[in-house]
Amino acid sequence: MNKARRIIGIDPGSLRMGYGIVDLRGNAVTPVAWGVIRLDGGEPLSDRLYAIHIELSKLIKEYVPSEAAIENVFLAKNASSALKLGQARGAAIVTCRTHGLSVYEYSPKEIKLAATGYGAASKEQVAGMICRLLGVRVQIPADASDALAMAFCRAVTREVPS
Repeated sequence: MNKARRIIGIDPGSLRMGYGIVDLRGNAVTPVAWGVIRLDGGEPLSDRLYAIHIELSKLIKEYVPSEAAIENVFLAKNASSALKLGQARGAAIVTCRTHGLSVYEYSPKEIKLAATGYGAASKEQVAGMICRLLGVRVQIPADASDALAMAFCRAVTREVPS
């Protein structure tokens, strides 16, 4: 019997962290869970980074993924936003590695290409297509659909065993 591989996609942010979890069995990718962890913007950044670690640890313990996918580059409106986003991304990566997950990084173009077949697709196009591909029939938050797209990208771009 072909065992499913469970992948968590993470869309980190210093105020919202999207997550999407999929199972990969053979060539079939099925959604398991998705959502957004909201962080208190009134808290110091160090407290929000710690909250990312705690909340992501809970998800990893509950769903037991073996792999994580995360965007490897990001855009920010200014240097301060870029630094905060980079720190949130780092907190997510370290949390995944602490729990023994392999972490795979993909560019926005790779994620869009995997989800839509077009590397310059809009966020709305990615969200719509990822829901269609995974059979999700409800509207989901943008941060969660981005995270599902990351997990889907990992599922469809995996290495083929030799």
